[in-house]
Amino acid sequence: MASVLVVEDDQFVRSALIRHLTALPAESHTVRSVGTALEALREVAHFRFDVVVLDLGLPDLDGAEALKMLRGITDVPVIIATARDDETEIVRLLNDGADDYLTKPFSVEHLSARMAAVLRRSRAAGEAPPSRVLRVGGLSVDPLRRQAELDGATLDLTRREFDLLAFLAGRPGVVVPRKELLAEVWQQSYGDDQTIDVHLSWLRRKLGETAARPRYLHTLRGVGVKLEPPRETRP
Repeated sequence: MASVLVVEDDQFVRSALIRHLTALPAESHTVRSVGTALEALREVAHFRFDVVVLDLGLPDLDGAEALKMLRGITDVPVIIATARDDETEIVRLLNDGADDYLTKPFSVEHLSARMAAVLRRSRAAGEAPPSRVLRVGGLSVDPLRRQAELDGATLDLTRREFDLLAFLAGRPGVVVPRKELLAEVWQQSYGDDQTIDVHLSWLRRKLGETAARPRYLHTLRGVGVKLEPPRETRP
C-alpha cells in the first residue's frame, strides 16, 4: 500500500481516481487529493507521500511550474498526468524531474502499473548498495554514500541520474543494452527509449560532454550504452 497525492482540478476525474486507487483488488492505496498547485505544495510540506500524480492543467499555476517547485522541496516520485502529447514538452518535463508521465485518457489499471514501477525504482534506490567505490578515469562513484565526483569535484545528480551512472560505472567498457537499463535502473520490462535518452543527455551535460563529443558516455546506435575512461586517461 502506498500513500498517494492526487493533484487534479477536475472534481469528476479526482473522485474517480480516489475511488479506484483506494479499492484496487491487489493493493489499495491511501489517497489524499487537492485541486491546485499551492495546495499540493502545502500537502507535500506537511505529509509524507510515496508518489504524486500531477495534472498539468491546474487553475492557479501550470503543472510544469508546480513540478519545479515540488522538486525544490522533495524528491518524491512524480507521475505527470496530462492531455498534452507534445514530445518537446514531455522531454522538458522529464528534464525538470518528472519520473514518468501518462497521456489522458488513461485507465486506472495503467496508472496503477506505472505507480508500481515508480515505487519499485524508488524503493530499490533506498536499499543499501555495495560499499565499493567505483572508479572510471577521473570519475568516482560511491554507491553507499550516493555521491559521485569528476576530477575531485562533486557532481550534483538527481536520483535517477545517479542510479544510471552507478550502474554503468559498475560495468566499465561494457556495452549495456537499453532493455537492460530499463530493467535494472528503471525496474521496467518495457518503456520508451526517450526516457533513457533524456537522462543520458542530462548526465552528459553534468560530465561536461555531448553526444557528438563523448568522453565517458558512448552510445552505440541500435546496441546500447557504455561508460569508459576518456582516451587521454587510458594506459
